[in-house]
Amino acid sequence: MRNIITSFLLLSMLFGLSWGSLAEAVVEETIIEETTAPETPTAEAAAPTATPAPNKGDVAWMIVATVLVILMTIPGLALFYGGMVRAQNMLSVLMQVFVIFSMIAVLWGIYGYSLAFTEGNPFFGSFSKVFLKGVTADSMAATFSKGTYIPEYIYIVFQLTFAAITPALIVGAFAERTKFCAVLLFIILWFTFSYLPIAHMVWYWAGPDAYTDAKAAEAAAATAGFLFQKGALDFAGGTVVHINAGIAGLVGALLIGKRIGYGKESMAPHSLTMTMVGASLLWVGWFGFNVGSNLEANGVAALVFANTLLATAAATLSWMLVEWIVKGKPSMLGAASGTVAGLVAITPACGFVGPMGAIVLGLTAGMVCFWAVTSLKNALGYDDSLDVFGVHGIGGIIGAMGTGIFCSPALGGTGVYDYVANAVGEYNMAAQVISQAWGVITTIIWSGVVSFVSYKIVDMTIGLRVSEESEREGLDINEHGETAYHL
Repeated sequence: MRNIITSFLLLSMLFGLSWGSLAEAVVEETIIEETTAPETPTAEAAAPTATPAPNKGDVAWMIVATVLVILMTIPGLALFYGGMVRAQNMLSVLMQVFVIFSMIAVLWGIYGYSLAFTEGNPFFGSFSKVFLKGVTADSMAATFSKGTYIPEYIYIVFQLTFAAITPALIVGAFAERTKFCAVLLFIILWFTFSYLPIAHMVWYWAGPDAYTDAKAAEAAAATAGFLFQKGALDFAGGTVVHINAGIAGLVGALLIGKRIGYGKESMAPHSLTMTMVGASLLWVGWFGFNVGSNLEANGVAALVFANTLLATAAATLSWMLVEWIVKGKPSMLGAASGTVAGLVAITPACGFVGPMGAIVLGLTAGMVCFWAVTSLKNALGYDDSLDVFGVHGIGGIIGAMGTGIFCSPALGGTGVYDYVANAVGEYNMAAQVISQAWGVITTIIWSGVVSFVSYKIVDMTIGLRVSEESEREGLDINEHGETAYHL
């Protein structure tokens, strides 16, 4: 037996078997193919000794990408939204975005990461990593390449930024009329019961190293999130972030009601300069959002970068040109809105489509989202203050469904990677579009129901809306005791 073990040790040194795989080989008394699944972006840590050291370039890039997503939230989203409200509500919007980001960051560390990215059931993770229990500087998270890892801590904080910006998007739908305490309570409920399960359903899987053969793949798939099992593709958050937040915003706008004077009084943005600055910061930060979602600094990351740039530029031009034709003049607000619409639409598709597919998605998003925030909103009569549903909800649906079409290799897309065969599998567009529809419809229903219940709970306990007097005077002075400007 000693001779057998000695032989195994020598072979492991020659052929580079991991210590985790070697230990399994000794127990079984036979050399087997490595099947251990080390720590993945969505799975609990395997034995640290079984994972190779992370590539320093990947780690450096993920740190930068995380900072970029923070930039797109504070100050990017805050200024984009703040410039679009009236002057007396400027600070209220800045405060909501700023505090929501901080609050979700803490909740993510306490229980959010565990419920979203550990193995539980197809809809929720477990409590195995509450308070980040068991995570150390040596813990690793896998990327999308077999045998490639990044430190789990950087994966945790990268995903934290996604969790924090998503609920912050929602506040634009009911801006200028909602109590600050009501916003915070609603966000806690919505984050817990809508964001976390949707993130788990779409993004949780056992990681590429679990897919060594058909049997292992079947076992790995059984532990994946519900929508991952359905084959829904979402590279960086079309369903998890944008449709999820867009539906919550629409439900809020309908339940809370219109602003006093809506449709009768001028409610023009008080500072388009700030809106343009905010949109620019969003565009820059979005490269961290999308490209960082690749988790590695490689050729796919370069593709995502190109797609994000091209789709956004196309949507900016598309919205501007349609507005120019319809209204007679192109506006800065329209161009900035088109930029965000393009960023939203390319988010789920950025790692799966080619550059020309990205341009088509951008052009489509610019035109359709313009229609949504003008004709559709007027026809339905709801007051979505900053067009959260029209841009994020509609743009997310366009991107998610468009992924199923333009992912096709025949249209310049990447196809869908088969981790068992270690190659791109045969592409079936109809099947993929159905998978995408599963993601879209599930997110709409789940977010809609959770949002409705959460708003009702808040309304019955502390009330959603400020008084008429406070709304007319402005939320800055009444909710926060200060003003943005002293003129």
